[in-house]
Amino acid sequence: MAEQRERWSNHIGFLIAAVGSAIGLGNIWRFSYMAYEYGGGAFLIPYVIALVTAGIPLLILEFAIGHERIGSAPLAYAKLSRHGEWLGWWAVIFVMFGIELYYSTVISWCANYFVISMSLGWGDDPNNYFFNEFLAISDGPSNIGSVRMPILAGLVVVWALNWAILYRGVQRGVELANRIFMPLLFVLTAVLVAWSLTLEGAMSGIKAYLTPDFSKLKDSKVWIDAYSQIFFTLSLGFGIMIAYASYLPRKSNITRSALLIGFINSGYSLFAGFAVFAVLGFMATSQGQPISEVVSQSIGLAFVAYPKAVSLMPGGAVFGAIFFLCLFVAGMSSSISILEAFASAVVDKFEISRKRTVTVLSIVGFLGSIIFATKGGLYWLDIVDHFLTHYGLVAVGVLECVLVGWLFSLDTIKEHVNRISTFQLGVGWDVLIRFFVPIALGLILLLDLIGEFKKPYYGGYSWAPLIAIGVGWILITIAAAVLFAKKRWPEGKLEHVPEEE
Repeated sequence: MAEQRERWSNHIGFLIAAVGSAIGLGNIWRFSYMAYEYGGGAFLIPYVIALVTAGIPLLILEFAIGHERIGSAPLAYAKLSRHGEWLGWWAVIFVMFGIELYYSTVISWCANYFVISMSLGWGDDPNNYFFNEFLAISDGPSNIGSVRMPILAGLVVVWALNWAILYRGVQRGVELANRIFMPLLFVLTAVLVAWSLTLEGAMSGIKAYLTPDFSKLKDSKVWIDAYSQIFFTLSLGFGIMIAYASYLPRKSNITRSALLIGFINSGYSLFAGFAVFAVLGFMATSQGQPISEVVSQSIGLAFVAYPKAVSLMPGGAVFGAIFFLCLFVAGMSSSISILEAFASAVVDKFEISRKRTVTVLSIVGFLGSIIFATKGGLYWLDIVDHFLTHYGLVAVGVLECVLVGWLFSLDTIKEHVNRISTFQLGVGWDVLIRFFVPIALGLILLLDLIGEFKKPYYGGYSWAPLIAIGVGWILITIAAAVLFAKKRWPEGKLEHVPEEE
């Protein structure tokens, strides 16, 4: 028997959950690293442009699709067009059985480092500890090696929490967890920022953060990464925001919600960046190095540079514990939203109970994530992340705009939004959805592909693992999506009767 569709307890519950999905690990270390690499304050220009021209317009679109069609991504797309269902399945499948699997592994790293930081267990050489002792990294993706038991133990904790939260449903699980996680995260981040600003050399780091190097804006990669970051950080193309909006009551302010979530998410990234750059300034001062030489790669910012700084500062063990607890909480709030998007789709189509769906999903997800906990796991994580975030998410964004903007009546969606929203959508939104966003994202895809053929990703991998792991992952998830879409929906499920406003 089909379960009655759940609802958020109120609009605030929805906003907190959506912010929880948007704010994740990438807000703290990926955003800060890109600002570090791409000219400090200058990176804010493409970042804000990406937010205004693609992030918020697509967030409004995804909210509108879920709310107007009342369904998870596959159901909502199927109600838009009989040819669109596979796209909804592809989004939730590759996000669940791709991004979530390696994301949960990174959360496990954070859980481990939370414990390790209390005794500064990484010693005098955090770089050697992270890569050679903690990850015990192998010599390449073809050499998977054994499972790292500390990481596996962390995965047990992550998946147990995922299961416990989602098992309780939308209001008592997802919403309640985010009502705890989000205030905790904001308080912890505020403590980090305040503490970091007291460190010697902190102001030199803040100056590097805010001083723009406009010459960096000539590099197309800056713009590609800015749009990719907005996509990833706002959970666009994940199917999450469509599912979350489907749990809203009929009278919900869609445009105001999208603006609030977009700016809270980006504002948090900017705020957390002060803590990161203040610590980088402290490191540079302590070691007598320029800030530009403190960090060599993105992942090293969180697990090498920060531990090194923690070892140098007074009260560093407490600072490190707070930092990694921040990362853990941010990661968990996003992790549960990914599972919810897939669970919602399964419940919609197959009418299996939520509790059974969540239980099976948590077990399968845990088993699937083990590959990333092996000695070769970092290579697999790197390749899968590159292909799914650079190609999968961006492709979903393009196809989403084509489906709604050209194959369905965009006016129907817009009229629905304008009936219930404070900020009215005009012709500018139409132009962005029909033309600008798909063209801009299509250009990003094309430039990425050209770069891939000129030089394989990072130039560090041969074509074999890139094709077998990266391309293979995309093709298998597309095949699974088409297969899921072929199954008939339960009687009456695709009937769309708009609720009276």
